[in-house]
Amino acid sequence: MAPSAASGLLAKADKKYKSSPGWFSSSSSKYEEAGDLYQQAANAFKLDKLFKDAGDAHAREAECREMQGEKDEAAAAWWNAGKAYKKGYPDEAVNALSKTITLLTQAGKFRQAADREKEIAQIYLQDAHDLARAVESFERAGDWYAQEDAMATANGCYKEAADLHAELEHYPQAIERYQQVADHSLTSSLTRYSVKEYWLRALLCALAIPDAISAKRDLDSYISKDLTFSSTREAQFVHKLIEAVENDDVDDFTAAVAEFDRVTRLDNWKTAVLLKIKKEMLKEPVLV
Repeated sequence: MAPSAASGLLAKADKKYKSSPGWFSSSSSKYEEAGDLYQQAANAFKLDKLFKDAGDAHAREAECREMQGEKDEAAAAWWNAGKAYKKGYPDEAVNALSKTITLLTQAGKFRQAADREKEIAQIYLQDAHDLARAVESFERAGDWYAQEDAMATANGCYKEAADLHAELEHYPQAIERYQQVADHSLTSSLTRYSVKEYWLRALLCALAIPDAISAKRDLDSYISKDLTFSSTREAQFVHKLIEAVENDDVDDFTAAVAEFDRVTRLDNWKTAVLLKIKKEMLKEPVLV
């Protein structure tokens, strides 16, 4: 079988990479030419839908760019490698994107680094199903976005981290993040509408600990920050849940959930946390 165009370009790139510089050329020009050939090979592999080979070729290109001292081009090549690896090779994608981030942070390009870190978080979440590492990456991306005054994007990352903290049953950390996002959202008329959702999630996390006393205290605190919150369905719903938990009344708890769900359909996240709260209520008390 005749070699593909991609394989031919890769062979040329390897040959150029291993060659000795000529009399009238430098090692830098050798790596530049090899890098260009690796890039061409990577693009040809993509046409053949050989994404692992494409990622490998971009990675070799990145190494050549670094040897040239072209750090911006190296960062772009590592990113291209990461995008190719995302087609079924999550570990390699994370490694390539991490190398991109190293170069970007060295150059002080934290907004771009945050974009790549967010990509890593999504890989951990969707492909690797590693929630703990996804949380770390979402929080790191959020910090970098905040540092660059991209607060809306930062809050999106912090909210993702909060949701995952709750899935991991790290409820205090989830509450802290929800409160952080809510506090910032209160500062703008464009985002104030979303505060009741963040506070609802934080209060459900408090009840899942379980800590009805803290939930009641936090509810009062949220109302003091925004007096309109007390009249919302979210606040009234949580108030009923707190009373049911304090009275250890599973029937009232179930009725409150059903009533809320009839008007505002519960999403999977809320359903899971509410089931956790109910499970805690059904536990037999420990005799001392």
